[in-house]
Amino acid sequence: MAKQSIFGRIATLAKANINALLDSAEDPQKILDQLVRDYTGSISDAEGAIAETIGNLRLLEDDHRVDVQAAEDWGKKALAASSKADEYRAAGNAADADKFDNLAKVALQRQIGAENEARAAEPQIAAQTDVVDKLKAGLTGMKQKLEELKSKRSELVARAKSAEAQSKVADAVKSIDILDPTSEVSRFEDKIRREEAKVRGQAELASSTLDAQFESLDDLGELSEVDARLAALKVGKSAPAVTPNTAYPAIE
Repeated sequence: MAKQSIFGRIATLAKANINALLDSAEDPQKILDQLVRDYTGSISDAEGAIAETIGNLRLLEDDHRVDVQAAEDWGKKALAASSKADEYRAAGNAADADKFDNLAKVALQRQIGAENEARAAEPQIAAQTDVVDKLKAGLTGMKQKLEELKSKRSELVARAKSAEAQSKVADAVKSIDILDPTSEVSRFEDKIRREEAKVRGQAELASSTLDAQFESLDDLGELSEVDARLAALKVGKSAPAVTPNTAYPAIE
């Protein structure tokens, strides 16, 4: 599995999860906690994929070692068969000499086959080793990013809580600012002023009614005096004179 396919798939999933979280606009702490969980899960997925890639590389290396060892073993067998053929030939036994020379040739053919297998696997092993090294480095980088994310998460949560607290303080200050017409204190003061004005209106109304009553009493007194004088005229009496002030005797 190629490096790009592993991290590309993980990056796509991680990005989709992050975008979904941001679009949901949940509590910042919940978002950051979920990001940590998702990124931890992505690292786990990467570890599984990288472990599989490393396993495939180790199988290639094992097969390569087998081919190298086989080539060495067949080389030893070819040498042994050739030496035996030389012994038989020196002894004048041409038939057995040819037999062991043929065995040496078979061994050499097997050696060449094993060497070809080993040689063909070497570029693939080198490429896979490079991929594995990069995957390991990428995984290390992901783990470092996770630690940075956890650290950043703690910082951002603290900042979010601080901002929330400052917002509450600002709201509290605003609510007691009597210069603010929208504050609770200002509205309460306005309500009291309205009540006070209503009381003044009631007092003014009561005062007007009382004055009118006294004025009606004065009118009744004047009418009573008129009626009395009219009655006196009816009986032939003169209109009653105003009683003189006894405090000052009349001058004769």
